[in-house]
Amino acid sequence: MMTRFTSLALAVLFGLGLAQLPAASAAPPAHLNAADASRIATSYNDLITEFYKKIEPQTVLNSVRDDLNHALKVKHVKATISPMHASTNPQYNVSAIDRAVEQADADLHGKLSPHVLSYVAIDGIMRSVKDRYTVFLDPKQYAELNQGLDGGSFGGTGIVIQADDQSKYILVSSVVPDAPADKAGIQQDDLITAIDGHSTKGWTIDRASAHLRGKAGTKVTLTIQRDKKLLPHPITLTRAKIHQLSVFEKMLPGNIGYVALTVFGRDTASELTTALDRLQQRGARALILDLRDNGGGYLDAAVGVSSKFISSGPIVSVESRASSITTLEANDTAIQPLPLVVLVNGYTASASEITSGAIQDSGVGTIMGTKTFGKGVVQTIYPLGDGSAVKITTARYLTPHNRDINHLGITPDVVVAENKHPRFGDPARDAQLARALKFVDQRIAQEAAMNGTKGQ
Repeated sequence: MMTRFTSLALAVLFGLGLAQLPAASAAPPAHLNAADASRIATSYNDLITEFYKKIEPQTVLNSVRDDLNHALKVKHVKATISPMHASTNPQYNVSAIDRAVEQADADLHGKLSPHVLSYVAIDGIMRSVKDRYTVFLDPKQYAELNQGLDGGSFGGTGIVIQADDQSKYILVSSVVPDAPADKAGIQQDDLITAIDGHSTKGWTIDRASAHLRGKAGTKVTLTIQRDKKLLPHPITLTRAKIHQLSVFEKMLPGNIGYVALTVFGRDTASELTTALDRLQQRGARALILDLRDNGGGYLDAAVGVSSKFISSGPIVSVESRASSITTLEANDTAIQPLPLVVLVNGYTASASEITSGAIQDSGVGTIMGTKTFGKGVVQTIYPLGDGSAVKITTARYLTPHNRDINHLGITPDVVVAENKHPRFGDPARDAQLARALKFVDQRIAQEAAMNGTKGQ
């Protein structure tokens, strides 16, 4: 069975929304088929053996009964599921759950299918531990989770845009490497004054995005203003398939490199490598890593991101149910040291906190902003073979200095409150970023003074 580590924060306890569940066609009650029974057994055994705390089997059975009774109530059936009595034999308990599902099916007379009822039972199994991160994911929810972490694709130009407050045109915030816009020479801070001959003055981001995106292979023509002058000729781009990025970089005033991570996904570490290479080639004198509102992602992505700034030593320790501790260390891919600030807030969580904690403990950077969310547990995802999955909290993690930040968060080295209605990445409308810029400027000046040189 494939397993994947993930450490998602702010996860929603996924309920099945029983009132909206589809009704099966009227049919005689059916017995639970082998595939559904196998998924129930797998889910039960995974929870009992892998959850990071000991579980009482009776609690699991009670939770399943509660969920099935709720399904009956939603469908206006007055019957109730018979109480189940747990055994020390896991197979006996799984059989008891199967019988409860079959009883619910008989009482419902086709109002819900046995397959849907098997999902209700698995949901009840996961709910039994009352852990917000241990959940059942139906096929749609599991697909959405994967897309959120691994990114989707769309037809477009590879331009990240925002509205320019002064000119009211569309501003190029950054350009996706090797995408059509990048290959055509479009640059950060260019203004898109027209798309296909239509002025973009006063356009919303959504309106501009709708014109920039389109089927791969189709064309779009952009009128570009650079350094307050229109380029001699409009630029025609052929849209291509663009992979949704999780890393965005730009150069801020004073040659300060800015990198924002939206999630810790499958490709985040490699995307970060590309972003840092581009910033260094442009002469970045310092770096600001923005992890605000980043709810986490894969554990190995956190190690990969942290390793870009920490040359050696521990990144995180993972403690499983049996108190077995595995320490994950930097993977020898660090860039040359530069002054580094990491921006965090109350929605910086999980994998973001692993990276923040590792950077703070190692002393290679300064954490700035407000206290982080405080999610110090790790989940493993177990696919169930039909597109659904269960996500189970299997361990807790500790920072390199053995700090347990669960429910506590990470207190920044420099506390800076967020301003109202910030625009992340825009120093004029982002008080935390403005403070970070001032901080790294001071750090550069201090290092120059110590080395007897003048900062450039």
